[in-house]
Amino acid sequence: MDVMRIKLPEKVHKIITTLQMNGYEAYAVGGCVRDSVLGRVPGDWDITTSAMPEETKALFRRTFDTGIEHGTVTVLLDHEGFEVTTYRIDGEYEDSRHPKEVTFTRNLREDLLRRDFTVNAMAYNEKDGLVDIFGGMEDLKGRVIRCVGAAQERFREDALRILRGVRFAAQLDFEIEESTKDAMRDLAPTLQNISAERIQAELVKILVSGRPEILRTAWELGITRQFLPEFDRLMATTQETPHHMYNVGDHTLCALQNIRPDKVLRLTMLFHDMGKPELKTVDAGGVAHFKKHALRSEEITRQALRRLKFDNDTLRKVSQLVRCHDWRMPAAQKNVRRMMAKVGEELFPGYMEVRRADVLAQSMYQREEKIKNLDEIEELYQQIKAAGQCVSLKTLAVNGRDLIEAGMSPGRGIGEKLEQLLEAVIEDPKLNVKEELLKRVKEDF
Repeated sequence: MDVMRIKLPEKVHKIITTLQMNGYEAYAVGGCVRDSVLGRVPGDWDITTSAMPEETKALFRRTFDTGIEHGTVTVLLDHEGFEVTTYRIDGEYEDSRHPKEVTFTRNLREDLLRRDFTVNAMAYNEKDGLVDIFGGMEDLKGRVIRCVGAAQERFREDALRILRGVRFAAQLDFEIEESTKDAMRDLAPTLQNISAERIQAELVKILVSGRPEILRTAWELGITRQFLPEFDRLMATTQETPHHMYNVGDHTLCALQNIRPDKVLRLTMLFHDMGKPELKTVDAGGVAHFKKHALRSEEITRQALRRLKFDNDTLRKVSQLVRCHDWRMPAAQKNVRRMMAKVGEELFPGYMEVRRADVLAQSMYQREEKIKNLDEIEELYQQIKAAGQCVSLKTLAVNGRDLIEAGMSPGRGIGEKLEQLLEAVIEDPKLNVKEELLKRVKEDF
């Protein structure tokens, strides 16, 4: 027991004291305790209790069964839900994820013993203070991710814990303890038993953490090979070119660190060079080339994001940014308008961030010129936006109906004519006036 004080939210305190006043034990448990000790604001508060699910339900006016077979009841206080779970012992695990059955217990130690990492196996209430049986506080101080008990057993029970361990290390900026690492390496293949949706959720949390480069550790432990073998190929592909100082994998990790922690942008940097390994050629002078790698990277991005069950909107944005990640241009307004039309107005700011992150992960060769070019493009982009210049059919001064009213026959020709007019307006923004554009249409009759 520890005298440490944690400020419990009023409703959490109320649930715990209600259970205690009726003769049961109850504690805040897991991530909320860990985050409170670290001075972070917990995302949610989980409560564990010696009360059986039916006993918990009897004490509160509004509850609903969340996972009653695993002992979890959600208690509603003023429309806010809190998960209250009975102490339990997990039975045998048969699929590297779920126990065949759970046994309820009245013993807190047995409940904490089934949890994944020491930093997540602490409990707290105001009566007893901090209950830390497995050295969680010591590991928080030492900034270490360590399994509760035998690491092999914890990962055999639930293979997703392997990826969760990497994720916690990334989010908390902790190191993974050696025997925990060894067990991760040994049992990495069991991640094949985990659903793509679960893998995806952990991968995204790793990518948007403060340490996305921890993917290197995941690669070293054979973890990425289980769900993203394309990344392993990057780590084995060298880049013999003055523009690069890293292999493709290390360049990718560096690019991830150079872009803000946005899901779409971080996924783009992860996938932007995925096409390089299979398109690598080396010329007579020993210089490597990766012609048309962006198109192949886009194909791989689509395949991998589908495999990992990403939603269509994420797939569309990431694929588009990967496809155009190395489109370059001299800094001139006309070029920037054309690029905005090609990339899409919505994604153009992201395209600029991707370009910059990519350059900053390359060698110093021509870096100043590359950055200067991007700065000039950024300035021109701001001018184009401020002037409200047209770069898409959405803001073109005429639409299909206007062309039909002007005498054009309905059909495919309408779309082609609109594209021609847009091209003219991108070339010269002053032309984006309805009368001027219709005059051009009539001249072509």
